[in-house]
Amino acid sequence: MKILAIAGSNSEVSINKQLVTYATTLFENAEVEIVDMNDFEMPIYKHQREVENGVPQEAKDFAAKIDNADVLLISLSEHNGTYSTAFKNVFDWTSRIKERAVWNEVPMLLMATAPGARGGLGVLEAAEKRFPLHGGNIVDTFTLPFFNDNFDKSAQKISNEEKDSELKDKIKKISAIETILEK
Repeated sequence: MKILAIAGSNSEVSINKQLVTYATTLFENAEVEIVDMNDFEMPIYKHQREVENGVPQEAKDFAAKIDNADVLLISLSEHNGTYSTAFKNVFDWTSRIKERAVWNEVPMLLMATAPGARGGLGVLEAAEKRFPLHGGNIVDTFTLPFFNDNFDKSAQKISNEEKDSELKDKIKKISAIETILEK
């Protein structure tokens, strides 16, 4: 199974990258690639740029990674209730590639975490509404509130047993779907 893990942040200390990285360790016998959004930095999307220069190669490379994955793990950082600018720009450019859906119906576990009580729920709600319109096959969602209290940074894992168990159950669910698809 090939897992593409995406943290929707360009921060070098992203808590969403820490969460999605931990989630990848819960799969057995998986080939994992963790995406760094900084590798897909492009000019801010503008229609005139697209007309003049086409879709940047970085967007095509991002799309190719999605196409080569069996499962997507996406943990979105929340900026003012929605996607980070870095993630949104990659999403926008990728959506401009002709004759493709951004997420290409690859099964995904959509996640978010934040320091506060809602744990990135606003960005999850936005993505749950938007992603299916772009080929998003959302199998399940997971949010981790109060990241600093519920994630052990030294052990790089969820320290809240209830939330850890919830994530493990969701990983089993998406793993089972992928196993069915392989048959």
